[in-house]
Amino acid sequence: MDLESLGTAIKQARKALGLTQADLAIKALASRPTIARLETGRATDLGYRLLLRILYVVELDLRLTTLNRGRPT
Repeated sequence: MDLESLGTAIKQARKALGLTQADLAIKALASRPTIARLETGRATDLGYRLLLRILYVVELDLRLTTLNRGRPT
């Protein structure tokens, strides 16, 4: 998953919960501009703990899988 896909997933989950970017920022102890940058794939320097707080608020989690190095189908 790339940063843009992650941001899109967070945005969709946030909206499904009826939260604004400001609501999410308050609940995750982040700034609204940080949430905006994350949702548009421009948050390149986001800390792990902050990311986990954001994911928790929007009811998502982070899972690791083996990298698929094969050709895309």
